[in-house]
Amino acid sequence: MTVSTTFPRHGDKQNSEFFENYLQRLLEERDRSGLTDRIHEIDAIMITVDPGQSIRYIGELSLMTPYEYLVTLESESHWTHILRVDMNSPDFLVREVKDKRTRGIFRSLNEVYPIGARKPNSRYMGEILRVTDLHGVVDCQQEREFRFFSQDQIRKLELPGNLAIMKPSPYTHNIVGYMERPLDQIRVYALGLSSIRTDVQEVFLAAKELQKKLHIDNLILPIDHLATRVYSQNREVAILEWLSQSSYYYWGSYDIKDQNSSTNVTKNVHYTEETRSPAKVFTANNTPYFVNHLERLPSPTETFVRNYGPRLHHIALAVRDGETDGRENIDHVVAQIAAQGRDFLLDVIGSKEQGLKQIFSSASEHSSLIIEYVQRFGDFQGFFAKENVAMLTHAAGVEEELLEMQAQSRVNRGETA
Repeated sequence: MTVSTTFPRHGDKQNSEFFENYLQRLLEERDRSGLTDRIHEIDAIMITVDPGQSIRYIGELSLMTPYEYLVTLESESHWTHILRVDMNSPDFLVREVKDKRTRGIFRSLNEVYPIGARKPNSRYMGEILRVTDLHGVVDCQQEREFRFFSQDQIRKLELPGNLAIMKPSPYTHNIVGYMERPLDQIRVYALGLSSIRTDVQEVFLAAKELQKKLHIDNLILPIDHLATRVYSQNREVAILEWLSQSSYYYWGSYDIKDQNSSTNVTKNVHYTEETRSPAKVFTANNTPYFVNHLERLPSPTETFVRNYGPRLHHIALAVRDGETDGRENIDHVVAQIAAQGRDFLLDVIGSKEQGLKQIFSSASEHSSLIIEYVQRFGDFQGFFAKENVAMLTHAAGVEEELLEMQAQSRVNRGETA
């Protein structure tokens, strides 16, 4: 039996007695129930974009990541494009709504937020976890009071029929899907008609050819971590909920006082390499928005959640350690991509002495997601230096303030999303 409570704790964030009590009890019960040993890595992540956006987004991902276009699955109201590196890293499932009038539960999660409503179908949906004994996992989770979509609901939502899918979290608005797959079998998603679309293939191949020309094609590695932003009061329960749904453990939390927030990390108990199963990071304000007029503290994280809703903020990709043309690989990758017109929110920050270097891209116009690049040096195992994450958080907040002003300007002019 895997024991999830023996991993070392990192960070300086003080958690509540409630959190520490239930963290221990939930992980111990998860181990005893057998869930920890039946739930494995993140097999895929799911993203939906608005009509007409998926091909351009795939071109963007094909340039900025190591992912390759595999196939398109067509259902009645969606195209679902599968992007893959290999079977040792998660897939991307990029869904495009065919008709902008299409409505559904995932769109409704966007529409009450001022910036989220501008792209009503564009959102990160959640993760698919590989499991053994799907029925046993679902039965156990239902006994623990997690709720799942029925198979009829999954069919109407046009999600893969071979998944068991939890209803959206009240804390992160993400869904978690379970897929039974023996480790020696490929991933298959039971959804619609399968084809390789010529228009998608052309955009993908052009991006990969450009990667080679820029000498970055072997430098960018698969997903390192996924960072979700939640309301301040939901930080602890969002972490505990995810640990109850997955086979992850609590790595630790850091208090980023400069930005009035904390960064909280969970990792998979089964895999030491994040590229096999990315770390899940949760960021939250230290204080709620309604006391900020009294404290006058920075509030970029809470502001993001109020503008977009609780959701994924960025996808981090590892950059291979080493140098290219006399500069560290991350500097080379960023310079080459920036030369193609892609904006970054700040210069590469960090150093070899700190153990890592990092940078945020601007938010994608197609998915609203930021890409982070991170290069670790030597045997450094962390996710950030505290001063780095403060600078990254501030830079993202500046961009989000601009988007908020633009959204408000549209409202004032009487424009609709």
